[in-house]
Amino acid sequence: MSRKINKIVLGVTGSIAAYKAADIVRRFQENGCDVTVVMTKGAAEFITPLTLATLSGKNVYSDMFARGTDGQAWEMGHIELSKADAIVVAPATANIIGKMANGLADDFLTTLFIASRAPIFVAPSMNENMYKNAFVQANCQILKKHGVKFIEPVKGKLACGIVGVGHLADADDIVRAVLKD
Repeated sequence: MSRKINKIVLGVTGSIAAYKAADIVRRFQENGCDVTVVMTKGAAEFITPLTLATLSGKNVYSDMFARGTDGQAWEMGHIELSKADAIVVAPATANIIGKMANGLADDFLTTLFIASRAPIFVAPSMNENMYKNAFVQANCQILKKHGVKFIEPVKGKLACGIVGVGHLADADDIVRAVLKD
């Protein structure tokens, strides 16, 4: 029997598809989920924390040394957020996939990943050549072996202008994959 997923942490990374995080937040909310966003520095180059804070109604976390969810100095934000029902990284870059696969924890999102026992969902988004690269695929396999669930990218027009696999899955497909788990 699967557990009810209500509290979602959405990890947003530095992909051109980061703007789609706004729609993903809304889709989760439409399904009764409480969403908190964690952004990498790269993600903030594509979409502002203010946009995602406004939509989620919550603080957006990106600072490794941010205070906890209640603003208390003694709370560690990544530990508090690790208690979510699910962590969804969408879009997930090759960089974040590599960090996660190798246990690196050098920013808020990767530290949260290491601290959490919640189900983890990864929705890659990148150029087709990057996605099909042997190193990226090996990192995906490592994560899958350890129980991370992938919401595979689809074929579509990529930011570089080509049509290929690497396009972020549709927001509805991401939400459906997470909530059916």
